[in-house]
Amino acid sequence: MAYQSKGDDSSREDEKLSVDVKHVEHDPKVEDSDGELLAPERRALDEKHLVRMLDLRLLPTIVLVFIMNYIDRTAVTAARLKGLQSDLGLDDIQYSTVLAILYASYVPAQIPSNIILNRISRPSYYIPFCVVLWGLTSALTGEARNYAGILAARVFVGLPEAAFYPGAIYLLSRWYTRKELAFRSAILYGGLLVSNAFGSLIAAGVLAHMEGKRGIRAWRWLFYIEGAITICIGLLAIYLLPDYPHNTRWLSPAQRRLAQVRLAEDAGEADEDTPKESAFTGLVQALKDPKVPIFAVMACSQLLGLSFVNFFPTLTATLGFSTTISLLLAAPPWIFATIVCCANAWHADRTGERFFHINIWWWGVILGYIIGVTTMSVGGRYVAMFLMATGYSGFALTLVWVSNAIPRPPAKRSASIGIVNGFGNLGNLIGSYAWKAEWGPDYHPSMFIGIASLAFASFLALVIRYMLIRENKELESNELANLTGARRERIEEAARLEGLTFEEALERKKGFRYLY
Repeated sequence: MAYQSKGDDSSREDEKLSVDVKHVEHDPKVEDSDGELLAPERRALDEKHLVRMLDLRLLPTIVLVFIMNYIDRTAVTAARLKGLQSDLGLDDIQYSTVLAILYASYVPAQIPSNIILNRISRPSYYIPFCVVLWGLTSALTGEARNYAGILAARVFVGLPEAAFYPGAIYLLSRWYTRKELAFRSAILYGGLLVSNAFGSLIAAGVLAHMEGKRGIRAWRWLFYIEGAITICIGLLAIYLLPDYPHNTRWLSPAQRRLAQVRLAEDAGEADEDTPKESAFTGLVQALKDPKVPIFAVMACSQLLGLSFVNFFPTLTATLGFSTTISLLLAAPPWIFATIVCCANAWHADRTGERFFHINIWWWGVILGYIIGVTTMSVGGRYVAMFLMATGYSGFALTLVWVSNAIPRPPAKRSASIGIVNGFGNLGNLIGSYAWKAEWGPDYHPSMFIGIASLAFASFLALVIRYMLIRENKELESNELANLTGARRERIEEAARLEGLTFEEALERKKGFRYLY
């Protein structure tokens, strides 16, 4: 706050106080008025503090949940190594169906779940409720006694799990700007990659030491233990997750306004739906946008190419070691992939580039498959597994790219994320049958399928890149022409939040471009 000099001793003291105040670091615990956090001398410091709060509270929570999400989902692959398939009397086709059936509920539930998430005011209740539900169902999977029982358990694990990943990406997009989102999303996706490492380590410990305890097979203990951990984390998430920038309870009113202003500045429009933009209109807008179906097919193709993840313990077992050693060998490739994923996303945020930061890792997987096809040596195939694992560094940015390419309105963005991730996971469903036991131990046909799928995904990514380049050129040549309706309302709301005139907000809007 500045003080004006009036020519007397009192005014000189005021001037001195003004200088001192500007150099005192702000205490974020002190309640501020809306305008103070947006003042130029305070803005950078308080925005940095807000982002740090999110990084320390939102990110660790969703990463921890995501770790358990994939550990619970893929526990069946580790359990197979210790008798699940023989105990339940499953043949190879039935086992593949057990893997695939999860996606029968997981895929179609994602679109309505994300639409619900966009319409409700408290995602801090909705997401944790789904976490507790899938943790309970995962624990009950240990009670399966036959083929029908484990099929039912897998269906009801997939249904609440559908709420998490697309929902988490959407929640991140409501808090972070375009240049912040890729790195944070990669940290989230690092939870998946770490889960493959820690899931194998947990499984190795449980399967090695819990066999026969209290008369229960070790693979059943694996589901009980992992499910119970997930339930506890879900209950904790209720208190840690934020809601939306306008209604999060553990932020001050001024911080909530600052959070909204950041996103309005980022896209030149307020990150809010207008009264005329319902969940249904958002879905219709997403379906009409030609980029959305191309993104969806691209995601499906890449996940088919990356479907080895559901068989990774089986692949490491082909190296010829014991069950425990095979599970331990499955961890290092995923730890390495996590590091690569975060470094790649950090650079993607710095450069604003998307296509190459996604595709280069798919090409690495293709190289890994080529190595796997041409050699059966332990060293060569293990190197190939490292290359295969890093392919998920590309998938980690897929929904980020969707969010960047379809930023407004939020109803359309949430529906687009649900469509792309939901349809994309059909690739995992198909991939459940692409790694047949009779094709082992070399799995050459599976690797050829992966090469073709990733090559096709890369082609579709190139198509999207050129579509965004063309749209940017259109923005340059016809900037803000015929600006009416909902788009005008969002720019007006952005101007209100930032204390600008509508004309100033219009001028700032001209700087927006799609990231490709």
